[in-house]
Amino acid sequence: MAKKVPMDKLQPFCRDISEFILEEYKGGAKFRNDDTIMARITPCLENGKISKVSVLDDDEVGFGSTEYIVFRAIEGISDADFLYYLICSPLVRNPAIKSMVGSSGRQRVQTDVVADLDIELPHIEEQRKIGSILRSLDDKIALNNAINNNLEQQAMALFKSWFIDYEPYNRTVPNNWVEYKLSDFLPVITGKKNANVSSSIGTYPFFSCSQDITWTDEYSFEGNAILVAGNGDFNVKFYNGKFEAYQRTYVLIPHNPRFSAWLFYAVKYNLNKITAAARGSVIKFITKGNLEGFSFYAPLNLDDFDVIDQFTAINNIIASNREESTCLSDLRDTLLPKLMSGELDVSNIDL
Repeated sequence: MAKKVPMDKLQPFCRDISEFILEEYKGGAKFRNDDTIMARITPCLENGKISKVSVLDDDEVGFGSTEYIVFRAIEGISDADFLYYLICSPLVRNPAIKSMVGSSGRQRVQTDVVADLDIELPHIEEQRKIGSILRSLDDKIALNNAINNNLEQQAMALFKSWFIDYEPYNRTVPNNWVEYKLSDFLPVITGKKNANVSSSIGTYPFFSCSQDITWTDEYSFEGNAILVAGNGDFNVKFYNGKFEAYQRTYVLIPHNPRFSAWLFYAVKYNLNKITAAARGSVIKFITKGNLEGFSFYAPLNLDDFDVIDQFTAINNIIASNREESTCLSDLRDTLLPKLMSGELDVSNIDL
């Protein structure tokens, strides 16, 4: 048994691996902490699935997809942080993408092409400085992600306390509460776009049934939206702004924006209940009716129920952290090619 990092656990353009599973090793790429793993199959590489391993213990060996290429720094020659950012940079990523061969939709990087790339390598001390600069940005992004995960758990606990366990009311549904259906608050709409409108770049987020978010230059929706995957792992996302959605993704935009965050956690907490009636033998899917008919108890007079505003406050902090992380990510991506090419001189920077 060992820690396994499947391809779907790598987030696009994210250094850190969010989670892993324990599984018996029967094959696949093996790696250690500080190794960099890069997806070698389309569209995962184009979508930015490159991560630096940090989920293992000292001397522990993990494994993952056979579709990974593993890079390891050589002591005294290359720095592990620098190596990760080098693999992310156009110096390696672009030639890797161009080397892809195979049938449409299943193209793979030619490993020999990557291995034979000629790279002008800075001195080890300069590598460490470059790695440190870029690492500090990703460290702040990782901290924001950790804070947001904690905030989301707090919101889930708050929802459970008030709307599942009724703790403030001696665990009994109050007399002035009524049963609502989700359709009382919003229409359930499906996205209209095919997957071919998505890209690794673009102006607006494109939400599909995947956990990953891609981009597009088109948008059909705007508002405080709850996005529910209609099949697969039935994940739930929240977004405020302009966006596009895949045709098997359900878009829920409440009539009253004040209820948006509260309803997001209502759906997220009760997702197993909503998807219990999923159909399909191979790929399970839910229908509009599964969402529209989902019911729960809440106060008859919601306008005076201040608890709802606590969910909004939590989501506002989460959104602010995400916006900061986006700015940090843009800064990192701007600095990356300039540092790797030597356009920016770090020789006078003291670590």
